[in-house]
Amino acid sequence: MHPFTYIKPSSTREALGAGRRGGRYVAGGTTLVDLMRETVERPDKLVDINDLPLREITVTPRGGLRIGALVTMAAAAAHPKVRTMFPVISEALELSASAQLRNMATIGGNIMQRTRCTYFRDVTAACNKRDPGTGCGAREGFNRTHAILGTSADCVATHPSDVAVAFAALEARVHLLGADGSRTLAFSDFLLRPGSTPHREQALRRGELITGVEVPALPRPLVSGYLKVRDRQSYEFALTSAAVALHVKGGIVREARVAAGGVGTVPWKLSAVERALVGERPSDRLWAKAAGSAADGARPLRHNKFKVELLRRTIERQLRTVGGDA
Repeated sequence: MHPFTYIKPSSTREALGAGRRGGRYVAGGTTLVDLMRETVERPDKLVDINDLPLREITVTPRGGLRIGALVTMAAAAAHPKVRTMFPVISEALELSASAQLRNMATIGGNIMQRTRCTYFRDVTAACNKRDPGTGCGAREGFNRTHAILGTSADCVATHPSDVAVAFAALEARVHLLGADGSRTLAFSDFLLRPGSTPHREQALRRGELITGVEVPALPRPLVSGYLKVRDRQSYEFALTSAAVALHVKGGIVREARVAAGGVGTVPWKLSAVERALVGERPSDRLWAKAAGSAADGARPLRHNKFKVELLRRTIERQLRTVGGDA
């Protein structure tokens, strides 16, 4: 492991100052410390932010939900407001990692976690995300678990987070604090597609700190849920996943929020699926028809062509599961 300096600020101001001077924020450390052990990441300074007051979950005045950046995955999943207002968030968290990791990992760290691409984590392999300009070993290598949506010539790695898929579907916002004050980004703008700069993964400014994630109020009644398809049932990353939230009133789908994981370089919002649902009556025929556009624009690689059909079936299954109870 590369030598580093460790500091633990007692105030947000102190933490921001350390961040501006090049420090890397760390909370649970469940991703960053692993990458440091593997020498994929070699920060000179770690800024432990665990003493900052960012552990609250509150209902917003408009009826949405704000989750502090330092709330652990386990605490967020178990919180009664999260479970009743947005079950899709609780389910995504509970299907992530192991119980031990969920007790340590935070919401802010979860959405910041880096890809599990084996080429990224192997420092001897070509990887533009880890070492810009070296190439992408996955494109011509073994790419069964890699992305089919949002890829570029420089990167085909998937984003690993489950709860980020739920946040993308629900059109959440990320609250940030930096030297110039606070700002808010739409979740869709926070995580960046690779393009020609895959090493830039989030739209963060130097020293900026995530303070929370806000899920906006949605019409009620609202039914939601998360489905994760993987090679084994525990402690495994998604081959495909589906986050679905539906507002059905008077026998008509009034609003729909749908996103997919395991298939995109970022959590993939399925706007075409949403449009196909709104204004229609729930039925097996509707779920199948809407899911038919889930893989629009996909660019599969040699070993992951199966994901195209798997994605359609995953979305259809979860639409039926959630919509059938609407």
